[in-house]
Amino acid sequence: MEADASPFDPAHHGWTQRPLDGFFSVVGPLWARREADAWAYGLLADARHGNRAGLVHGGMLMTLIDQAASAVAWEAVDRKRCVTIQLDTHFIAASRPGQFIEARSRVARRTAELVFVQTSLSVQGAEIAVASGIMKVMRKNS
Repeated sequence: MEADASPFDPAHHGWTQRPLDGFFSVVGPLWARREADAWAYGLLADARHGNRAGLVHGGMLMTLIDQAASAVAWEAVDRKRCVTIQLDTHFIAASRPGQFIEARSRVARRTAELVFVQTSLSVQGAEIAVASGIMKVMRKNS
């Protein structure tokens, strides 16, 4: 039985491109989809995201994790700016160019200055990485 050669189309599955500037404008596009009680984010990996082993580079996976975690933290603090001060990532399985990688984050705890976020990456429902991050809420003039 041959594998389906047609590429995954995120738009066909309810995802919309999220226009971003900065670093993600170079490595993206980032896709987003509203789910029951949260947003999910995605990346359609391509050859630019690969390493010499033909897998998606761990740094790219961490970039997606950071973007998803930051977006969830930003919403949790009424859209105040946040910066990542810690990001612990555990890689569980590999992903490959051509695969659509989904990121789901949730706030585990929030204080006045910090947001603790947990994120999971998956491909076709199989978890490939988990991460815990701490985001610092920036003061207005910082």
